[in-house]
Amino acid sequence: MKASTQQNIKTLGITVFVLIALNVLGTLFFHRFDLTKDKRYTLSQTSLQIVKQVKNPLSIKIYMQGDLPADFKRLQQETRQLLEEFQAYNSNIVFEFVNPMENKDESSDVVKSLFQKGLTPINITVDDKGKQSQLMVFPWAVAVYNNKEVNIPLLKNIMGASTTQKVIGSIQHLEYSIADAINKISKDRQKKVAIIKGNGELSEIHIAKLLQQIRESYYIGPFTLDSVAKNPNGTLDALKKYDLAIISKPTETFSDEEKQVLDQFIMNGGKTLWLIDQVAADMDSLYNQSGATLAYPRDLNLNDMFFKYGFRINPDLVKDEQGSKLKLATGEQGSATQYQEFIWKFSPIVIPTITNPIVKNLGGIKFDFASPIDTLKNGIKKTVLLQSSQYSKVVGTPVEVNLNIVTEKTSPQDYLNKGNIPLSVLLEGNFHSAFENRVLPFKENSFLAKGKPNKMIVIADGDVARNQLDKNMMPVELGYDQRTGELYDNKDFMMNCVNYLLDDTGLINIRSKDVNLPLLDKEKVYENYSLTQFITIGLPILILLVFGLVFTYIRKRKYSK
Repeated sequence: MKASTQQNIKTLGITVFVLIALNVLGTLFFHRFDLTKDKRYTLSQTSLQIVKQVKNPLSIKIYMQGDLPADFKRLQQETRQLLEEFQAYNSNIVFEFVNPMENKDESSDVVKSLFQKGLTPINITVDDKGKQSQLMVFPWAVAVYNNKEVNIPLLKNIMGASTTQKVIGSIQHLEYSIADAINKISKDRQKKVAIIKGNGELSEIHIAKLLQQIRESYYIGPFTLDSVAKNPNGTLDALKKYDLAIISKPTETFSDEEKQVLDQFIMNGGKTLWLIDQVAADMDSLYNQSGATLAYPRDLNLNDMFFKYGFRINPDLVKDEQGSKLKLATGEQGSATQYQEFIWKFSPIVIPTITNPIVKNLGGIKFDFASPIDTLKNGIKKTVLLQSSQYSKVVGTPVEVNLNIVTEKTSPQDYLNKGNIPLSVLLEGNFHSAFENRVLPFKENSFLAKGKPNKMIVIADGDVARNQLDKNMMPVELGYDQRTGELYDNKDFMMNCVNYLLDDTGLINIRSKDVNLPLLDKEKVYENYSLTQFITIGLPILILLVFGLVFTYIRKRKYSK
């Protein structure tokens, strides 16, 4: 046997051995290599833990397939690659991409069924070198597990943003959206949320969308304080079985006995989410013949409790130049009614400015007749989550609120050193009881003067959690303003508050993940369209052609001798 043949056989044997060894090692050890700079395809520890709890087949159907615009192809590609990562860690997760508009004869029925599931499409304008066309896209996915189903929004709504900016924001939240959906349908609910009733809080229909969202992850139930008058200790024992209490816009005074029940719930480690209106005012009261209403302080008998915990909600209103839009009828009497948009300064649109995971990467959050919060020194850690813009100020009450203020002229000097007013605060630490060194309203053998490590969130406006009702008196999406058609991030903010208070911080941290997406400059591409086509398509073909000619020439010259 020739030496060259022996060498080739030896090389082949070594190659086969190495390949077999690598395959064996690959079955024993699992690792994924993410070569992206921002590690966008490296799943967080929270996502990996969620993936591990999927014990049965989980199918995900993504309704983004077909001839999509460039931005949505990018979203489709990122979704596919991220789902491949989830699937790589758990083969029970399977997914498929579906084009709901593929069959023209059945597309109307498919679209109708998707609408019924709550999967609303978006109509986008596709601009291809000046040629425009309309396209309907369903940026949704549906996950099914153990006969349970959950919708996954793939496109995040960002007010005033272009389609490209929305896609970038959506990719930022993609891992969170998918992990959150898998978590909702695969984990057993454990934590309990009490919706406090009995003091004129918001009715269930006005917080229906928030309750619906909370119910997907936690047990939830109404809890009335009416029984405190007859059996305060029994009421307290029942409330202690819950992990979080939500007090949403009470309008009636709390008795001292009711306050002690809430106080001792907090001292025993119960989390609280306060949505408090210290001023009686609402938009509906403005729509009358005079277009005015009286805003006056509301006494809930909670000030001493709040002061002890380390904050105070002042009975004033925040007036902000960065307000929401308001459409009002204009024109002289007898002429055709016309509607004009104004800025309503008593409805601040708050853009988060800090990196706390509760508010990071959130868009605008809408308030209505919000009040300022003062923080007090008492050893409790306080983090201002949301604050008004620098062009805002405090208006004392009682005061007449009139629709005519939309036409007032202001200047930056009117707000000098007055803005950035806290509207929501996170408090963490060991709270002292509001009834410490005081006569107790009712006798309690297990009374605690100082509480366990705890946390609470205060929002100085109950309407942040309130959804509007449509003409059929059905609740619309939380954060959606029917008057202007704008969708704000109120729902995400509220759910982040609930998740944080219940220690589900892992999902919030996924939301805070930063992903850098370098995108092409379309204008520059259009300017050099032919050159770009040549570089991306023609040049590679030309290089291969030249290489093939040179290789053929050298080969003929070498073997023709």
